Amino acid sequence: MRIPRFPEAAATGTVTIGATPDEVYRVISDPPSMALLAEETHSARWLDGATGPAVGARFRGYNRNGLRRWSTTCSITDADPGRRFAYEVAAPFNVPISRWQYDIEPTADGCRVTETNWLRVPTWFLPFGILITGVADRASTNDANIAATLRSLKAHLETTPDLHTDRR
Repeated sequence: MRIPRFPEAAATGTVTIGATPDEVYRVISDPPSMALLAEETHSARWLDGATGPAVGARFRGYNRNGLRRWSTTCSITDADPGRRFAYEVAAPFNVPISRWQYDIEPTADGCRVTETNWLRVPTWFLPFGILITGVADRASTNDANIAATLRSLKAHLETTPDLHTDRR
């Protein structure tokens, strides 16, 4: 199995959504809301007093795969409303894991959203990552998870565009 390494994207997916770029951005830039739509992430919370997306803001993601559970710390690198939201993911002890990026492009009927993942994990950490997550083929798993998450995002925004952290 070949493991794509940064700067080569490991996984990506695109969906067209019948919602405005601002409506999409409001959901994707709110990790607690996105956790309701994601495959592996089941919850998220802002850290260090952050309450919304801004470059440098951090959040913790709580993930699961079957009985396995783990958390990561994420730092926002891009917060451009209606255009791009991105963050870097680190494991405990600040081990780099990945970068996640959402690009939003307006279309005649709404917008196109592209979710991309880059693996940044050091080679020495791969066996630990497999042990922790139970996933040996991270690139294929992320491809499948991106597809499922984008389907959920589309379904959600085309029916109820006001998902916010108020429900948490």
